[in-house]
Amino acid sequence: MKTLKLLNYAADQWVAGDGGLAPVHSAVTGEVIAETGSGGLDFAAMLDHARRVGGPALRRMTFHERAHVLKALANAVMARKEELYELSYATGATRGDGWIDIEGGAGTLFSFSSKGRRELPNGKVLIDGAMEPLSKGGTFAGQHVYTPLQGVAVYINAFNFPVWGMLEKLGPTLLAGMPAIVKPASATGYLTEACVRIMIEAGVLPPGTLQLIMGATGDLMDHLTCQDVVSFTGSAATAMKLQSHPVIAQESVRFVSERDSLNASILGPDAGPGTPEFDLFVKEVAREMTVKAGQKCTAIRRAMAPAGHLDAVQAALSERLAKVRIGDPREEGVQMGALASRGQLEDVRAKVAELAQSARIVSGDPDTSPVPGNGAFIAPILLRSDDPWGSDAVHDVEAFGPVSTLMPYRDLGDAIALANRGMGSLALSLFTFDSDTARDFVLGAGAYHGRMVILDRTSAKESTGHGSPLPVLVHGGPGRAGGGEEMGGMRGVKHYMQRTALQGSPEVLSKIIGQWLPGADKPAGDVHPFRKRISELEIGTTLKTASRTVTLADIEHFAHFTGDTFYAHMDDEAAKASPIFGGRVAHGYLILSFAAGLFVDPDPGPVLANTGLETLRFMTPLYPGDSMRVELTVKSKSIRDEEKGEVRWAVEVFNQKDEIVATYELITMNQP
Repeated sequence: MKTLKLLNYAADQWVAGDGGLAPVHSAVTGEVIAETGSGGLDFAAMLDHARRVGGPALRRMTFHERAHVLKALANAVMARKEELYELSYATGATRGDGWIDIEGGAGTLFSFSSKGRRELPNGKVLIDGAMEPLSKGGTFAGQHVYTPLQGVAVYINAFNFPVWGMLEKLGPTLLAGMPAIVKPASATGYLTEACVRIMIEAGVLPPGTLQLIMGATGDLMDHLTCQDVVSFTGSAATAMKLQSHPVIAQESVRFVSERDSLNASILGPDAGPGTPEFDLFVKEVAREMTVKAGQKCTAIRRAMAPAGHLDAVQAALSERLAKVRIGDPREEGVQMGALASRGQLEDVRAKVAELAQSARIVSGDPDTSPVPGNGAFIAPILLRSDDPWGSDAVHDVEAFGPVSTLMPYRDLGDAIALANRGMGSLALSLFTFDSDTARDFVLGAGAYHGRMVILDRTSAKESTGHGSPLPVLVHGGPGRAGGGEEMGGMRGVKHYMQRTALQGSPEVLSKIIGQWLPGADKPAGDVHPFRKRISELEIGTTLKTASRTVTLADIEHFAHFTGDTFYAHMDDEAAKASPIFGGRVAHGYLILSFAAGLFVDPDPGPVLANTGLETLRFMTPLYPGDSMRVELTVKSKSIRDEEKGEVRWAVEVFNQKDEIVATYELITMNQP
């Protein structure tokens, strides 16, 4: 393999590092495959370029426009994924390991693109919650909103997932409207650099949006401000060093940390040998030990089983691990490749030696390479601690490789306490077919773990397993795990935005957020609003319908026609005795049906379909002889693609006294 001269990407230019470059070695052969460095970079200028050029360019775009950029980036990565796979082998990763990193990274971008277009407005302000009325007359109100931070997201990433580790942060960052500077770990940074090249060459990123540092970050931290975010993945020691930087405290720089985690997997008390859950547990622990050679922040480091089943678990797990084929990840049939570097190999061996002082190795030899040569290969190492409360190391020392410690528990309470002894983890799994056990475990351990997966015979086949972070679920954990949180769908986007409480008149607030609010103006349109395309509709435009009297005959006909003969509609004596109604009333769904009859324009298009209604509330009973009318207001609108979009209508039903009978939000699919 030709030695790569890795470049930085600063201020939209590929730049070589000055001075001495550091060699990067193949995890498989030990040979030098790349040279990397960031000497000579002006880090203050990079931050300035991102704030002055990249940020404004992103903030001029809507959420949907930024979501389309994410989709284009994901497509670009997928179109050139084989280039990345070829480089990935040198990191020690098998094709399956690379799939998690490369296609998993692209899939994360796809997910954020899709959710962004479905769940965010096609605007620039994200609304947080409902309007809060602040006055009797309704002329003063409050509304929480999110707007993009006007700084830079700085990623300091670990070596284990050089593509996914960047893209799982980049998706929510760009969707929020914030530029990024990426600093990958040197050992596998060549894969990150290749991915950045692919995204830059896709030609869809605005200038200043993405920059890359292929070496030390110099004085970068000195120039951060309250508008910046540092997102770190790596060791607790490095995280604490970064967090203690005086600028982080002085400027209140947001710091998202995902670090060491001694994740636990627990075999439930009911899951003895011969049960499906026992077999699933053994399979999952072995898989988590060997995927990516155990170099996953979510890998199982502590495997817990009832004391009476510990020998059986050890035997089954040792047998399974002994069959794992280790070698060059390019070779067909290889199940586990190398650690990322010789340095990582030495670190894992040192940590295993530390663990072995209070636990015994029952499978694998940490000091003998299973593959000849200078590669960073190690066999899976299973340890056993028969006295987990007598050993701090098994709960405090993480060997970041194919290493796990088996330990017993006495009862469920003991298992919960042992799981929590890790003092905070990213992921925990519980194998049980007993829902009461699962409930008690979640109540006892939930506060210590960022994600908990309960697996059994019914869910295992379709599950994503113990260790797979998903873009729609939060990734992070308390305490030792860093106290941070990433992804989680739109929750992750908000980490890169500022929440602000706005106060003003509903009319002013409506103009700011691009959505009609109760109390804002409701101008009448020149034609029926169903006759207008989305692009022609104005927020707040309101159709006020004629009135319709609801008769007792209407109520009885509706009752017999639908089969809804509830006493409040059909039994005069019982309805009069009701403390709520005081007499027979119209069905709620009769009111909705009659409301539609009052405001619907029946001709085809531009309204294509009614796709649902939300927030339905019945406020005042409608009695026989009462009249009803409707006010239909354009609340919000969003064009999805060239063929359709979504309009949300605020619907208010009034009686003859102008009392609100019902309110709801109608959702229609419309022509753009």
